Amino acid sequence: MGFTCGIVGLPNVGKSTLFNALTSSSASAENYPFCTVEPNLGVVPVPDNRIHRLAEIAQMKKTVPSTMSFVDIAGLVEGASRGEGLGNRFLSHIREADAIAHVVRCFEDPNVAHVSGAVSPVTDIETINTELILADLDTASRAEAHVRKVARAGSKEDKALHGVLEAIQNTLDQNQPIRSMSLDSREEELVRDYRFLTEKPVMYVANVDESSVDSGTFADEVRDYADRERSEFVVVCSKLEAEIAQLDTDEERKEFLAEVGLEEPGLSRVIQTGYRLLGLHHFFTVGPEEVRAWTIPIGATAHTAAGKIHTDFQRGFIRAEVVPYDTFVQHGGDQGCRNVGVMRSEGKDYPISEGDVVHFLFNV
Repeated sequence: MGFTCGIVGLPNVGKSTLFNALTSSSASAENYPFCTVEPNLGVVPVPDNRIHRLAEIAQMKKTVPSTMSFVDIAGLVEGASRGEGLGNRFLSHIREADAIAHVVRCFEDPNVAHVSGAVSPVTDIETINTELILADLDTASRAEAHVRKVARAGSKEDKALHGVLEAIQNTLDQNQPIRSMSLDSREEELVRDYRFLTEKPVMYVANVDESSVDSGTFADEVRDYADRERSEFVVVCSKLEAEIAQLDTDEERKEFLAEVGLEEPGLSRVIQTGYRLLGLHHFFTVGPEEVRAWTIPIGATAHTAAGKIHTDFQRGFIRAEVVPYDTFVQHGGDQGCRNVGVMRSEGKDYPISEGDVVHFLFNV
């Protein structure tokens, strides 16, 4: 499993075009507000060429990459938190997402209507952010009022929860997102079930035209905003991504990318940014029937990683046999690593490193 990214933005900023390109899907992308009436879900493999090299060494045909899910909802407008447009009907679909991709229009096109009449990236960002803040404020206010009554004669945990909700409410009242707060792990756990939208990490996706893939004033405005907020930023061109998605072979895609001066498609940049945003990385398992990539948080232990594969692996964990990817390739696979003594035995507290090839021993 990978992670889920909810795509938000104003109508006609290129959300559905980008979603179609990233997922090779066919979500509606017409030139009018709210053409996306139901949320679209797409699951895509995470690009990682290492998995193919491992399969080549292990002489296996089957590879199973990690995945990333995208949820594309209807365009939000001013007043969405009060039910304007399609409003709250769709905000619930991104509450379960791990992160938010906020698509911002950074191109002029007289043939594509802008909901407010003019392209203004920072204004657009603030419109969406305000609506998400207002939606969270409604949730926090109702929760605080309920918990306040319980906390008067409740447990220490009830009182702690009330304190966190009060602090969140005050932050939102100042038109600031919850992610701007310095909540500790205990406080985050207390409010986890509320699925606050503005607590989620954000990547701002500047959707540019073909002439601004490398730079552009509008995109620079988005970059500056993201830097001030300490959020992630990535530039894509939905039109180019849509053309890339229609090509049949890897060779054709490489040639097209070279022609437009890009080293990799937008999907790769979005996923890499998402992994960085959430502090994720890969480890691999090899055999006996497949080579597989797994996504885990950076710093996760071998015991936690075992549970990603199967609960039995975690419950009956004995040890993990580990070799770094480069070492595995250098010595020609599992047996070669054993022959030269570079296969390590690690316990359940070992923090899995990026690219580790791991074999778990367990007994249940």
